[in-house]
Amino acid sequence: MTASLKSLLGTDIPLIQAPMAGVQGSALALAVSNAGALGSLPAAMLTPEQLRNELQALRVGTGRPFNVNFFCHTPPVPDPAREAAWRAALAPLYAEAGLDISTVPTGAGRVPFSAEVADLIEPFRPPVVSFHFGLPAPDLLARVKAWGAQVLSSATTVDEARWLVQHGADAVIAQGLEAGGHRGMFLTEDVTTQVSTLALLPQIVRAVNVPVIAAGGIADGAGVAAAMALGAAGVQVGTAYLLCPEATTSAVHRAALQGESARHTALTNVFTGRPARGIVNRVMRELGVLCETAPAFPLATAAMAPLRAWGEQHGSGDFSPLWSGQNASGCQAVPAAELTRSLAKGFAGRLG
Repeated sequence: MTASLKSLLGTDIPLIQAPMAGVQGSALALAVSNAGALGSLPAAMLTPEQLRNELQALRVGTGRPFNVNFFCHTPPVPDPAREAAWRAALAPLYAEAGLDISTVPTGAGRVPFSAEVADLIEPFRPPVVSFHFGLPAPDLLARVKAWGAQVLSSATTVDEARWLVQHGADAVIAQGLEAGGHRGMFLTEDVTTQVSTLALLPQIVRAVNVPVIAAGGIADGAGVAAAMALGAAGVQVGTAYLLCPEATTSAVHRAALQGESARHTALTNVFTGRPARGIVNRVMRELGVLCETAPAFPLATAAMAPLRAWGEQHGSGDFSPLWSGQNASGCQAVPAAELTRSLAKGFAGRLG
């Protein structure tokens, strides 16, 4: 399957740089694509103008394939009572920071893939489009495939992998529990269904007839080789790229990744309303990592944003989403191309 994934993606190496919203733009994607792997642009948090500019930068900056990633969540119905409870929970932290929570507007912060987004990106015809939280509606998916894009999506269970293939995914990303950032889970909200890459990957490989890409806990060439030995057609790596100069990772986030705190991560919903893995910090400890008060995804984001900004202005990551997988040992402050070449050593003898 390694050769088939390379053919599917059009890359020299069956390696995907994970799309990481909030800590990267087109610069990281370009560096990885130009190194022979598949660079990814996270689009869920971009305005239409920002997305257009980033796509233009990708088209100008490389003749190699790249991936554009979108969310497929269903926007929740606002719940005023839950929002009020959430703000009450955050009020003491706002008071400590000298901020007025009553002035904070509500808002989503992340939008799902839509017809309007498809209209915007179609002229650029990205060769690969990936999705998180399932797949878009059939008519939207058909539009993406009609311009020749290969479609990837994340599965966190065998059932999700089967669903993705039945609904048109060309390859499946097996996202193990170790992975940083948002869980791609979409058929269930039960976090007890989430298992490690080591357990998940071989089960999905046996369950589907498309290339399976391993994600979660892969930080170096040895991790790449281990995933390939378990039947992966390729790998997706995110956390290891967070210290690269092409990433936009904040100073407090970079410091956390290089400190002892990076050894302690947890799934939390306090930053967005949906389980995502990050380095445990003050707000996660005080509110509880999985807080029942947090509004549904992505509505928790708005009220957290001012606290995050205030903390980072004071050199603190107490209120920041310090996204990280469970294995930050591979994070290196080296150019993304150099890191990509190092990871590629794990494919030795497997690249046809």
